[in-house]
Amino acid sequence: MQKNKAALKPIGGYLELELPKGNEYYPDLVHLNTGRNALEYILIQKKYHKIYIPYFTCDVLLEPITRTGVQYQFYHVDRQLDPIIDFDIEHDACFLYTNYFGIKQAKVAELSGKIKNLIIDNSQAFFSEPLAGVDTFYSCRKFFGVPDGAYLSIKRKLPKKLPVDTSVHRFSHLIKSIDSGIEAGYSDYMNNNKDLENNEIRSMSLLTHRILSSINYNECVFVRQRNFNFLHKHLAEFNLLKFEATDEHTVPMVYPFLTNDRHLKVHLIQKKIYVATYWPNVFKWTKKNTDENYLAQCLVPLPIDQRYDLQDMFNMLNTLRLFL
Repeated sequence: MQKNKAALKPIGGYLELELPKGNEYYPDLVHLNTGRNALEYILIQKKYHKIYIPYFTCDVLLEPITRTGVQYQFYHVDRQLDPIIDFDIEHDACFLYTNYFGIKQAKVAELSGKIKNLIIDNSQAFFSEPLAGVDTFYSCRKFFGVPDGAYLSIKRKLPKKLPVDTSVHRFSHLIKSIDSGIEAGYSDYMNNNKDLENNEIRSMSLLTHRILSSINYNECVFVRQRNFNFLHKHLAEFNLLKFEATDEHTVPMVYPFLTNDRHLKVHLIQKKIYVATYWPNVFKWTKKNTDENYLAQCLVPLPIDQRYDLQDMFNMLNTLRLFL
């Protein structure tokens, strides 16, 4: 008698967390556990001997570089976040550029025509489609309420099958923020960041994959673009970082407001507008007179994501005006 395989699936028991069933945004890309491991995947697959990385980036990118033993060299960006390439890139080296805040797609396209072994870090540009032939990686938790997860666009995959990650132990800050507020979950969030350090390359967890398949991406795009353009309409004249309002292809992570006021972030945080510093490690890597040090100190990333409506943007704008 042929065994009924359907009977192997458990039936009954308690009800699970219910999430709407939909489609993820990048179903055909490589699914991984973290963005930094996506970079490691590239370095292993392509066998580069050296990588050029910007001073203005997160120090977690050094994890995969150190693990693979690839040589690295920093390069500068200017105050408009454009790379300063005043050196020759060796044939066996690669060049990593960050699509900062999701607003540098034009620069990405320009670099793709000039640099052979280009790697694009789209951790801050989830909705920016990868360019053909350009290795590109994404970090999902920068845009959505997931504990981990990354996508990688690369032509040739590693031959070995990767183990699947688990995420249930990294989930507490997401649940706690719903029940008790964002402040209550912050220590759990920091612990989650610590837990993501030095993990081996794994495939995306089933939990993260399920959440990413339940998101209304069209709504996320609409809200982010609307909020970004609202702030830009009112802040462009004060913003020392120059860029255009979003078009259909630009979906920013935040509204990057550059000011000479080195204390603005502190003032906003005191008003419960929680703005991050991208990135604290830059203060250790650079001297005070460098553009990167200035950017880390003075660039204020204003939240614009899908949690917020125009009233929220109006309230944040009014608070910001107190200090302009």
